[in-house]
Amino acid sequence: MRSTLLKALRRASLVALFVAAAIAGIVSGVIFAFTGDLPQISALDDYAPSTITRVLDRDGDVIAEYAVERRTVVGYDDIPEHLRNAIVAAEDGNFFRHVGLSIPRMVLALVRDVVSSGRVPGGSTLTQQLARNLFANDIGFTHGDTSWERKIRESLVAIQIEKRYTKEEIFTMYCNQIYWGHGAYGVQAAARLYFDKPVNALTLAEAAMLAGIIQGNVRQSPYVNMDAAVRRRNYALTRMAEEGFITTAEADTAKAEPIVTAGEPTRAPSLAPYFVEEVRQHLEARYGAKALYESGLQVRTTLDAQLQAAANRALDEGLRRLDRRRGWRQPERNILREKRDLADFSMPRWNRRLNEGEVLTVLVTGVGPSITVRAGRLTGTIARAGYAWTGRPASQLVEVGDLIEARIESIDTAAGSFVARLEQPPVVQGAMIAIDNRTGRVLAMIGGSAFERSEFNRATQALRQVGSAFKPFVFAAAIDRGYTAASIIVDEPVTFPTQPEPYSPRNYDREFRGPMTLRRALELSRNVPAVKLMDTLGPDQVAQYTRRMGITSPIPPYLPVALGAAEASLIEMASAYSAFPNQGVRMRPYLIEQVADREGNILEETKPESHDALRADTAFIMTNMLRGVIQRGTATAAAALNWPLGGKTGTTDDYTDAWFIGFDPDITVGVWLGLDEKRPIGYAQTGTTAALPIWIDIMRPWVERRRAAGAQPEFARPGNIVFAETDYGTEAFIAGTQPGGIRD
Repeated sequence: MRSTLLKALRRASLVALFVAAAIAGIVSGVIFAFTGDLPQISALDDYAPSTITRVLDRDGDVIAEYAVERRTVVGYDDIPEHLRNAIVAAEDGNFFRHVGLSIPRMVLALVRDVVSSGRVPGGSTLTQQLARNLFANDIGFTHGDTSWERKIRESLVAIQIEKRYTKEEIFTMYCNQIYWGHGAYGVQAAARLYFDKPVNALTLAEAAMLAGIIQGNVRQSPYVNMDAAVRRRNYALTRMAEEGFITTAEADTAKAEPIVTAGEPTRAPSLAPYFVEEVRQHLEARYGAKALYESGLQVRTTLDAQLQAAANRALDEGLRRLDRRRGWRQPERNILREKRDLADFSMPRWNRRLNEGEVLTVLVTGVGPSITVRAGRLTGTIARAGYAWTGRPASQLVEVGDLIEARIESIDTAAGSFVARLEQPPVVQGAMIAIDNRTGRVLAMIGGSAFERSEFNRATQALRQVGSAFKPFVFAAAIDRGYTAASIIVDEPVTFPTQPEPYSPRNYDREFRGPMTLRRALELSRNVPAVKLMDTLGPDQVAQYTRRMGITSPIPPYLPVALGAAEASLIEMASAYSAFPNQGVRMRPYLIEQVADREGNILEETKPESHDALRADTAFIMTNMLRGVIQRGTATAAAALNWPLGGKTGTTDDYTDAWFIGFDPDITVGVWLGLDEKRPIGYAQTGTTAALPIWIDIMRPWVERRRAAGAQPEFARPGNIVFAETDYGTEAFIAGTQPGGIRD
């Protein structure tokens, strides 16, 4: 009996050894078969995932981000303990105890694989998930791939990762690599996406939600399915209690909290889209697309966010005000005519919070005495007063299914409703730019009425006739050649023997005012005196002055150029004007202060670049004369700001272009309005009536801010400037040119 038992044991031992040898052989064969094709894990020694290139304003606030994957890398100690525990509990409770694989989970997956005919549900540790994310191509992973071949490769890579790196290093890479939905990669981006806070400020409940939705991300996002997000959050909290990370009472308290999101599932439009697009083009041209979208550059710009926001409001309201005078236009899109369902129709903007005062696209769902509209889950009403400006009944304005623009006047979140006013996309385009006089920093820029409709930058790319905004260059040349602000010129009918036919300039009002000073001729923007000066000085001489002042666009040497027949860009004109208050020195405009790489190494730094445009005394005389345009001339509405200001209106024939370019001692702001096709923007829509009101609305917040800060700016006065009495009042002169003076 005993002998039989011993023989059985020996046979069993031999079988066991044979099975073990077979398994070892199989494992060795598998390892040998797959190891040669596995990725080099040592590449992770310099782990540097794609990160966000951030564009910052002058105060360091983010105004734009560029990335293939929105990610901000954080260290292990930056991740709060309760978030670390939540991720481990929800995803891999044995993470700090296993060697990269969880044998029980893999066995369970194998059993389920057999039962479910080939599908392998889960079973992955955090390390395996990291391997899959980092080396998807190398291990042959594609979405939905559940083959055991891929699983083996993934496991082998996970074991190699565990051999080379500490658990803390692996966990940190995991937290920075994983996708959390809606374009957010890594815990820092996820915290910003869902709660608009840094990861180290997350509460226990918030941390549990992030941990709970890792595997479902978008499907279980609170922006997509709040019930699923709550369920997964509560699962993570239960697991944390089971693992001993928190007490059951703490878990229950956190489960009772509602999930309150504070971020946005889609990115809000940029504060300064035309500005940041200029920056983006520069970065891509200099550093390449890969560096721009993957290397996490830090770009500090010159943008003044407050000034930009004020300019956005002023230009938008000004263009809409002007557009309403052109009458109502029928909506371009109707969802029903596109054979789409009204109830299912959505727009990305509707996923973000709506704000009072903003204009957005809404869907018409009903037409009666009032217009009923929808924006996401909110229902809006446009009452009769909200469309009275059209002068037409609602039934003649819109139909059910139309997509229209509306300005939100009030929101009742509890009732899910809002009250709005009817708007329409402006046909008239506009642009503005603000430049720091002393440095050339571009403080604000708008290139059109809406970046999403047209990315063409009318502040930098469009060449438009400048109208009377050109006249200061003619007068500056005259002052530099010996004229004074008190010199007399006669506003009278005149004909010049030009070719191919004589040229007879006319004034805007078709009248002539006789003898007047140069100052008064500029203040009133008289055409005939400007052409006379151009003729006396010589068109070639005036063209040379404009080039010295930074106008690089062609200036033909013809007399009509005195009235703005030539074309230039808004940035050229504003830059040239900035030399007047800056003692004749023009600073080259620039948008980027500094570019640094992800480690903080400086790649690029811009220093102000000066160009002598005018003599300082000539510049001061011109500044003084341009102040008169606001005090007594075509821009007197700006005098209400009660601030040291100068500037000039510009209007072209047939009202195709309207300009106002003005300055204070610190900044120069230019505004242009017009249609892309050179057609009239409206009868009598001059620089005074169309552009100046927008300029004032831009400058008013700037002046109030400066005044609140205690600023008392003055235009710098050169030592050789004297003031003397004339028959027309006190006037500024270059020493020696005043009445009775002797000039060296």
